[in-house]
Amino acid sequence: MKDNLKYTLMVAGMVISWSIYYAVSKIVVDATGSARLAGFLLRSAALVFLTVQLLADRNFKRLFHQGKAVFILVLIGVFGFLLDLFANLGYAGGSLSTGTALLKTDVLMVNLATVIVYRKRLYFSDWLGTAIMLFGVLLVLGVDFGGMTLHLTDLYFLLSAACVSANAFIIKAAQEKYHEDADMISYYNNAVVLLLFTASAAACGDFRLPIEPGRGFWPLVALGGLAQTGIYFFYYRNLKHFEVWLVKLYLLLMPVLSCFIGVFFLNEELTTKKLLGILVVLAGAAVILQRGRINAHTAKN
Repeated sequence: MKDNLKYTLMVAGMVISWSIYYAVSKIVVDATGSARLAGFLLRSAALVFLTVQLLADRNFKRLFHQGKAVFILVLIGVFGFLLDLFANLGYAGGSLSTGTALLKTDVLMVNLATVIVYRKRLYFSDWLGTAIMLFGVLLVLGVDFGGMTLHLTDLYFLLSAACVSANAFIIKAAQEKYHEDADMISYYNNAVVLLLFTASAAACGDFRLPIEPGRGFWPLVALGGLAQTGIYFFYYRNLKHFEVWLVKLYLLLMPVLSCFIGVFFLNEELTTKKLLGILVVLAGAAVILQRGRINAHTAKN
């Protein structure tokens, strides 16, 4: 019972952290006018929190004693940067609706990798629940199915989704093969992504701030850094405990929470379409959560 409560809270923490991060990230990008500069600021803030965490746990010295595992830790950071880069390139040349839909294909990619590469069994109810949740998420996000058009640059969205999917399995491998804990993976991931954001922002001449960033700008950057730290803390621990495909499905609850954040804090409207999407997402989640009961007879055979 205690373990169930613990991991329910871990999943909730992951969804809340990611939702807050995306909301703050959007505001910071709008304020700075640069996704690269915003990434640099948010990852810098996260570096402060992660450093404090390691110092408090007396684990900071372990950063410099990773041996061969350092290569997979750096690889995780590179993929973390690429998923952001490809998504931004896609949005630069494509539409928001198409991009949103294609980025969510990471859920299907993870499911397919789970079955084909890792030889794990997924039941029909798992695929059904995934499809229902995915459809509901697209409704919540306001994807215009009728207005969707495909361009060559939309391939960037698929590349971003592929990087997200691959990175989840690489993180899982770092935990299982190299016995790396979440804190070491988090620090290296953030450091590598920060370094790459710094280089890209410098190359594009983006190291500038708005003349009057506003009183709440820097607290928002700090909140974004804290939320990013929360993502690392909860997401990596959930990946260690759950199958990758299941963690990805839990993350589909994130747009639901983001929707309410938008309504209460960003003056967004809760439309009938979004409300219907929320109900559809919850229905799909119920199918996944009841997989044990639904497939009890099949599992015995």
